[in-house]
Amino acid sequence: MAKYHSILCISDQHFPYHHIDTIDFLRSLKKKYRPDLVINIGDETDGHDISYHESSKQLPGAAQELDLAIKAIKPLFRLFPEMHLMDSNHGSLVQRKANTIGLPGRVLKHTRDILGAPQDWHWHNNMIVTASNGQEIYFCHNKSADVLKNSRAESMSFVQGHHHGSFEIRYWANERALYFGMTIGCLIDRKSLAFAYGKTSTVKPIVGVGAILNGLPRLLPMELDKNGRWTGNVP
Repeated sequence: MAKYHSILCISDQHFPYHHIDTIDFLRSLKKKYRPDLVINIGDETDGHDISYHESSKQLPGAAQELDLAIKAIKPLFRLFPEMHLMDSNHGSLVQRKANTIGLPGRVLKHTRDILGAPQDWHWHNNMIVTASNGQEIYFCHNKSADVLKNSRAESMSFVQGHHHGSFEIRYWANERALYFGMTIGCLIDRKSLAFAYGKTSTVKPIVGVGAILNGLPRLLPMELDKNGRWTGNVP
């Protein structure tokens, strides 16, 4: 079984409503940490216009939004030609909508074909990998907001996204080992109308990603200036 020394974990880009500095930030992290595994926790695209929630009519319709998302995500294909992605509520909207109206799955294109993604992009419901220290780590888009509860339920370390305003690492232990639960924030443009639903919330999105280095989790925030742009500092 493969053991990974440097795992880069990204989540909730919501293309085309991503933070403008997403690709530059990730490129710098790739150069610094040289990941031997990249895991996308999900919500790689937004699908705002086909969402189950009320959508803003000031934003592009479904066809144009998809075109914009495909254009915006292409640099990520080049940056990470091999990636593992978790199934997610936004990333799976096409399949969820088809299920709602009773279409059989075999009539649909795979997400890879819809986006024109590389052949080495692979989608999973969840994924368990082994870090270089031998510890198993469970990855999925989300189970509950309480990441420590999730970790205990799986009896292993646990990584999730989905909760844009949560950026944390929590530890627990039993007689056998020390475990962690990590929620890794997002890479969105919080000023976009796609996220207007959070305008009055006291919990604001935290822009950043996670990494697991020799089995130890790290949070890597994107430091922003007063205009909301990346300062260029590499955590």
